[in-house]
Amino acid sequence: MTSVANAAPVVTGLGIVAPTGIGVAAHWAAVLAGKSGIGRIGRFDPSPYPVRYAGQVPGFDTAEQVPSRLIVQTDHWTHLALAAGEAALADSGADLGAIGEYEMAVVTSSSSGGTEFGQKEMTALYQHDPGWVGAYQSIAWFYAATTGQLSIRHKMRGPCGVLACEQAGGLDGIAQARRLLRGGSRLVVTGGTDASLCPYGLTAQLTTGRLSTVPDPERAYLPFAAEASGHLPGEGGAILVLETAEAAAERGLGTGYGRILGHAAGFDPAPGSDRPRALRRTAEQALADAGLTPADIDVVFADAAGNPADDRAEAETITAIFGPRGVPVTAPKTLTGRLYGGGAPLDVATALLALREGVIPHTAHVHEPAPGLDIDLVTGAPRERPLRHALVLARGHGGFASALVLGR
Repeated sequence: MTSVANAAPVVTGLGIVAPTGIGVAAHWAAVLAGKSGIGRIGRFDPSPYPVRYAGQVPGFDTAEQVPSRLIVQTDHWTHLALAAGEAALADSGADLGAIGEYEMAVVTSSSSGGTEFGQKEMTALYQHDPGWVGAYQSIAWFYAATTGQLSIRHKMRGPCGVLACEQAGGLDGIAQARRLLRGGSRLVVTGGTDASLCPYGLTAQLTTGRLSTVPDPERAYLPFAAEASGHLPGEGGAILVLETAEAAAERGLGTGYGRILGHAAGFDPAPGSDRPRALRRTAEQALADAGLTPADIDVVFADAAGNPADDRAEAETITAIFGPRGVPVTAPKTLTGRLYGGGAPLDVATALLALREGVIPHTAHVHEPAPGLDIDLVTGAPRERPLRHALVLARGHGGFASALVLGR
């Protein structure tokens, strides 16, 4: 375990742009206070739709956060990532000018790309003709646009990529950043954001049948509860700066916010195959990759789908690994909705803050787990205790599963 920890990359910077607030301090304060960022959708009139609530980033001023030339070239999803990336790099204190351009890399997660930008341009096409479609449609909708814009803006010419694995992609992107650091990169910008709150984006999400139509924003998304009825969508996420342990030590940062100790990814078997779903073996493999046992984990940040069947499957996985009520479990995403490509990076950022502060955030709006779910779900108020390691779980629509182990 010692050799794994010593070689593990360090998170030196965080940038958060989420429904719980802009910036690390605002987000953490909202999480501890149980202050929800979910409200009636404001980017368009949701009246004709069965889902009218979502997590939205409050007070985001695009003109202040994004260079004017990029605003017209990119989608709101990329705007959020550009702001979060700028904040993360500033937080890290890294001198980018002292690092070779080819030693810096970018890996983000994305689940949908620039849906709002794409809808606007496709509407122009359908209502008029191709001459009405702007040239930037060719790139702004693309799921790799955020990675590209971050790398261009900060002159990061090392290996760049994007993971399109829905919610699980955020953990997979961070794991890819770890691989790049092991392969010679010195600094990697990673994480992700999402922003699919437009008529086209919401309609696409409705086709999954997993969104909650409960008209009360505090009762619509209740993972692990008896009243669970699906989830609410959201926008935003988190961008992280990862550096090698050696680079962080040279700058006197020690372990920074924390270290990435282990990861694994899996995919569910075909329905009806009678084979077990991937989450348990994925979590166990992540622990093995970190050189840890279940007894070393102090908190689990759950995927928390909000769908009764998926919640039960996740609860059974946690119980099978840690024993009945064997580890505290939390899901702060009840304050934001599921942010898809940005959701798991935000969970990682929150978990790192929890490890640093010795506080487990509670699962707001949920009073207790549903009967038969034998997990120690943290509800009511945050729980203070010394924390060493956290396990973050994520699943994506279609069968993706991912697990990430963090250490102080």
